[in-house]
Amino acid sequence: MLGPMSSRKPSLQSSRSLRRGAAVLTALGLSLSLAACGGSDSTSDKPKAQATAGGRTMNAVWPLTGLPIKGEAPSHPVIVVKVPNTAEANPQVGMKDADLVTEELVEGGITRLAVAFDSKIPGTVGPVRSMRASDIGIVKPTRGVLVASGGAPPTVDRMKAEHVKVFSEGAKGYYRDGGRRAPYNLFMKLGELAKTLKAPAKAPKPYLPWGSPSDWSGTGKASDIRATFSQARTSHFSYRGGVYVLQNSHAPEAQDFKPSNVLVLRVKVGDAGYRDPIGNPVPETKFTGTGPMVLFHGGSFIRGTWHKDKLDSSLTLRTKAGQLKVPAGKTYVELVPQQNGNLAFN
Repeated sequence: MLGPMSSRKPSLQSSRSLRRGAAVLTALGLSLSLAACGGSDSTSDKPKAQATAGGRTMNAVWPLTGLPIKGEAPSHPVIVVKVPNTAEANPQVGMKDADLVTEELVEGGITRLAVAFDSKIPGTVGPVRSMRASDIGIVKPTRGVLVASGGAPPTVDRMKAEHVKVFSEGAKGYYRDGGRRAPYNLFMKLGELAKTLKAPAKAPKPYLPWGSPSDWSGTGKASDIRATFSQARTSHFSYRGGVYVLQNSHAPEAQDFKPSNVLVLRVKVGDAGYRDPIGNPVPETKFTGTGPMVLFHGGSFIRGTWHKDKLDSSLTLRTKAGQLKVPAGKTYVELVPQQNGNLAFN
């Protein structure tokens, strides 16, 4: 068994380039079986890649959601923004337009969000805070860029070594909000930055193994989820109206990110090798390898394992029945530590 488990409910064991093309992409149906339900994985009905201007090809679905692309693909890459996840960040801005959000542990037991935008670019996002080495494994599979206020020298060096493009304070779109106190007053006009960027020559692979929501069949009911990162942070989700609502979010409810999936991955956490300004050791989430996972969708759940070969690899998910597909839609990914973390749901 990896990490403490709650007795409330059986829980997790041991958790483009596109320059604009002339053609309009039609919505293609996804007919993917959910292996966990005993079906086979048929590839004959999967969306087909389409050629675009310049002889490049692109996927027929958004890589971060698995939803069909309608109309022209954007000319910008995926943009991942680092947003603080503490009371000082209140209110967070731009969250509702994200495609995928990943929560990761940082120093002092608090967490930080990697908020990924692709299908829609909001006017403003923030506050913007610093990056961590853990972000490498989050950003690289997207073939995107990272927006962060800066980072410690070891982290900056590792980002360069891994060829992750980072836009720090001073880049196009950054500004300070005079109504907030530093460092929680740094914001990014994301649309301004996006206009300066070019999509990668090769479109990213699907971030998760996407399937069809109609094929989903959970093994048990769960409408209340508590993902504990430390004594300082437990993310509490409630399933309401077909989406998962974060009860202790720092964004206004009408502007909050409300996904149709919550994916909890139990991960190993190591030492990044330096301390923050007040002496706290900085943790580093090890986002490669394998570990337990629980996927929540439609008020139900299924257990399994996750696997990620390299930092730039997409995730694969498996249950005892075989490969698991994630219902297409927005997803909240929780990187919960195997040690000192916990997952409880009912």
